[in-house]
Amino acid sequence: MTTEKSLPNKEQPGTILSYVNDVPNLCSLAGLACTLLAIYTSIIGVYAITMIGMIWAVAFDWADGLIARSMKGRTKQQGVFGGQLDVLIDIVSYGVTPAILLLSYGEFEPVFLVGAFLMIAGAAIRLSYFSTFGLAGGKHYTGLALDNNSIILVFIFLFEGIFSGGVFSIILYACCLGLTALNVSQIKTPKLSGNPINVYILAAYTLGMTAIYGWKLL
Repeated sequence: MTTEKSLPNKEQPGTILSYVNDVPNLCSLAGLACTLLAIYTSIIGVYAITMIGMIWAVAFDWADGLIARSMKGRTKQQGVFGGQLDVLIDIVSYGVTPAILLLSYGEFEPVFLVGAFLMIAGAAIRLSYFSTFGLAGGKHYTGLALDNNSIILVFIFLFEGIFSGGVFSIILYACCLGLTALNVSQIKTPKLSGNPINVYILAAYTLGMTAIYGWKLL
């Protein structure tokens, strides 16, 4: 039998829940709550709320990084924990959620399972690559960053009312597959969330989309 021994110079971890007492990590969890709302409303077919949940999930995702970089006294452990938390939430927000949206809008027909699987698999592969190799040259992502999926899909859904349900389901399917292909491609894209100006632009976009989709609910 082996016993777990700690290294003498290794910083001892806190309790699991102690890492929740951290503003950036709380922000990440707020984004996860928005993601859950998006998943639930996708399943029941209230897509306007789904779009609001999806874009707010991106907003919280971007905000947590901005807050983390501006905080003083945040420990290295909190930063590492936060990075892992971000990756796990990203697979749900940008992989599982769009896949469920696609399945729901396709009325859960079996043919949409293929697209849903490809989206989740693409997100998992994309995040695994990033976790392993990081930014190319320290400045650019390899492949389209997953948060762009939600930003683009929320915009595309503005045109849903122009088409019949059957036609738009095909358009949505094609867009989802196209985004997945870009996610796992070798194109280099800038890290938009690292620039405070882009965060403010996203904030305006988020508020605008919330107003538009909120109006659709009236």
